[in-house]
Amino acid sequence: MEINQKIASELNVKIEQVNAAIQLLDEGSTVPFISRYRKEVTGGLTDTDLRNLDERLHYLRELEDRRQTILKSITEQDKLTPELAKSILEADNKSTLEDLYLPYKPKRRTKAQIAKEAGLEPLAMQLLNDPSQVPDQLAAQFIDAEKNVNTAAEALEGARHILMELFAENAGLLGQLRQDLWDQGIIKSDIIKGKEQEGNKFTDYFNYQEPIKKIPSHRALALFRGQREEFLNVNLTLDDESESLCKQKIADTFGVCDKKRPADAWLSETVAWTWRIKIFIKLELELMMRLREMAEEEAIKVFANNLKHLLMAAPAGSRTTLGLDPGLRTGVKVVVIDETGKLLHYSALFPHAPRNDWDGSLAALAKLCKQYKVDLVSIGNGTASRETDKLVMDLKKLHPELSLNSVVVSEAGASVYSASELAAKEFPELDVSYRGAVSIARRLQDPLAELVKIEPKSIGVGQYQHDVNQTKLSRTLHGVMEDCVNAVGVDVNTASAPLLACIAGLNDTVAKNIVSFRDANGRIKNRSQLKKVPRLGDKAFEQAAGFLRIVEGENPLDASAVHPEAYSVVERILAKQNKSIKELMGNTQLIRSIKPVEFTDENFGLPTVTDILHELEKPGRDPRPEFKTATFKEGIETLNDLKTGMILEGVITNVANFGAFVDIGVHQDGLVHISLLADRFVKDPNEVVKVGDIVKVKVMEVDLQRKRIQLSMRLGETPVPSAPRTVTKAPMTKMKSGGSNAPMETALGNALMDALKLKA
Repeated sequence: MEINQKIASELNVKIEQVNAAIQLLDEGSTVPFISRYRKEVTGGLTDTDLRNLDERLHYLRELEDRRQTILKSITEQDKLTPELAKSILEADNKSTLEDLYLPYKPKRRTKAQIAKEAGLEPLAMQLLNDPSQVPDQLAAQFIDAEKNVNTAAEALEGARHILMELFAENAGLLGQLRQDLWDQGIIKSDIIKGKEQEGNKFTDYFNYQEPIKKIPSHRALALFRGQREEFLNVNLTLDDESESLCKQKIADTFGVCDKKRPADAWLSETVAWTWRIKIFIKLELELMMRLREMAEEEAIKVFANNLKHLLMAAPAGSRTTLGLDPGLRTGVKVVVIDETGKLLHYSALFPHAPRNDWDGSLAALAKLCKQYKVDLVSIGNGTASRETDKLVMDLKKLHPELSLNSVVVSEAGASVYSASELAAKEFPELDVSYRGAVSIARRLQDPLAELVKIEPKSIGVGQYQHDVNQTKLSRTLHGVMEDCVNAVGVDVNTASAPLLACIAGLNDTVAKNIVSFRDANGRIKNRSQLKKVPRLGDKAFEQAAGFLRIVEGENPLDASAVHPEAYSVVERILAKQNKSIKELMGNTQLIRSIKPVEFTDENFGLPTVTDILHELEKPGRDPRPEFKTATFKEGIETLNDLKTGMILEGVITNVANFGAFVDIGVHQDGLVHISLLADRFVKDPNEVVKVGDIVKVKVMEVDLQRKRIQLSMRLGETPVPSAPRTVTKAPMTKMKSGGSNAPMETALGNALMDALKLKA
């Protein structure tokens, strides 16, 4: 219960809400099901609340398991005192718990243990407790050749190791020094000698320093990558004054002070050795790990947020689509898919160099569009994208009667899908390159349905996704994918197995069984039929049924988000209104006249009945926004075409803590630094933009050599000459609301543009 109370306090919710949510999770209920259909039980906790609760519950349960293991170990050593037990029980994080366990943790034989076995512990303690004794004279009494202590110097060395271990294993002291090092520590990096040219992408970190507690996640991960790739030396340092204060805390804790007594100098040196050899090295490793974990946590959060917006992007809908996967030498791969995503045609065209068959390609495309009544054209944004986009523009000018709508879409992950087992099963005879074109076409029709087929981290909307904890990244991203799919719902008769597998309560096996069942038995006509699917038991049905839609089935409610368990509520509403379900569904005026409270009972509270009425008003409504497209400026196809001051339209492709990346159609995303996102102070870029947004930007700076574009969404901003590239020496000050910080933006923009190069 203490865990539950702690979570309630951290999430600022009632303990009853946490108790109910944890019980449901432990019983096997999923986050989407709980947040949608158990609002009364949890007091309306959202899917975000529940994800945070589940993550924290996992950590605290791990902490509790570790606490019990430690208590058992110390008890078995017969060293558990009431005071120690109290401290262990009160420890609220893993670092504190491990500090307390450190003196009792079984370890390989240390120099201190060897010294103790040689009988040198009394020497160490006598010098510590009575510094008036002369170290060499006292140590001479402990010389023992049989114990491999041959000189007084060897005896003193052993005694020093004993004291160093004693000093370094004091939990309270370690906690203080850890906090001091976090508060005062400076991260410094420099280039490894001789690797200046090879490691030029890390230029901004060749001579860099910043307080450890203020380093943002993207810079921390860049430093760690540079270190891992052996271009950068990265170290944690303290200034002389702060280091002296840390040593003084060790001395004060154990009563070491310089009163000019015979052993004072030796003890002071032991304190210095303890700091340098034992404590600092340990804490540096810990705090570097802490920095990495915090940076990874933030990077995963950024990735998850971007993925959510990408998955929830507006679908173009069920329309016949021409998919183009651009290429030069290998040609443009062309596919046509019908409104359900079924492949109708595939071929290759060669409009670009070296063949330059422009006119022939236009004729072939026109013929295809007429033959299949194509409505949409989806163009991948890879190599030769703008050239292919120009081809389609010419096609639209030559054949206005076709009424084509063309969109450039992200190819991210298309090659992963193309080479996947799923794609091979779906198109066994089709070349990998054509499978990619199919993916490009389908993701325009329905981004969510297509992108779930790809491992989330391959979609490429994060920063440093390959540098973070892969297990945690996958768990978080799959949670996002699950939440998005369930928020939209799926048509059980058309959904692919990967899409079905994201539904609450289902897994890969059950999803495949649903596909096999409908293949063998034809269309599923009602939700009750799902119970006949192998391995789809009562619990899975309870979790999944509300998110599985049956369009044009036997019961109109099966096409809605109303859960089968609540059909009885709808029946009572129909009886009271004396209407049929078809007369009620979509009848806004009638539904808004109904009072939800009149239909609540012991099983269905006000939140559920209110949700039911909203769903009846707009059954099966899609929460995703209306489909819109950006228009890239004609004639702006490469970096060389850009001029400072140009105002262009673009699409947000990635949002990071330091700003947003925008595709303006030149094969290289530009960066809008956080200070240039709006005419006001912006703390979090997500307050202003999200992936998929169509925005107007002004070109502020173009670096052709490094292929970097600096943009601004403050369209009244005046581009300024680039300041000399500088190295970040200290944390940047925040820009005042509405003010201009152009020189800082240029320098910081240069540093942060490294993230663009490194983010893949």
